Amino acid sequence: MKKLLLSLCAVVMMLGARADEGMWIPMLIGKNYEDMKRLGLKLSEEDLYNINHSSLKDAIVQFAGGCTAEVISDNGLLLTNHHCGYDAVATLSTVAHNYLDDGFFAHSMKEELPAQGVTVIFLVKMNDVTDEIMKAVGDSKGEEFMKKLEAARKLLRSVIIKVVNVK
Repeated sequence: MKKLLLSLCAVVMMLGARADEGMWIPMLIGKNYEDMKRLGLKLSEEDLYNINHSSLKDAIVQFAGGCTAEVISDNGLLLTNHHCGYDAVATLSTVAHNYLDDGFFAHSMKEELPAQGVTVIFLVKMNDVTDEIMKAVGDSKGEEFMKKLEAARKLLRSVIIKVVNVK
């Protein structure tokens, strides 16, 4: 009886839960713009996403193979979550300078520490590539399909992303 009552309470409490934390495809941001304004957003819709001009979309990058980051300077300074940069910070740490525990602050660009091997991927454009992929794989099946799909994916990826090594 206790389990049933606890389960019922949990379900009732979840009825009011919402997941609107903001993971939206940039070109579809307009669908959420009014809600974001209501929640306090001060930027214009064009500041967020403008296909032909600079906007917030140009500052968001893929960091270290899977995390997001935000470029905040023309010198490449970026912000990301702690767990995304953990390996780089651990690699830069020494017994004398444990940056994981003590943190790090550079007073100038000369004091910045290079994170070797860390990459950042800038999104250049988004295209619907369904027709190209379907043409590349044709009627293939199984292992042949997977090989053709991977080859097409690699070719398309090389065309649409620019990888920049973080210094």
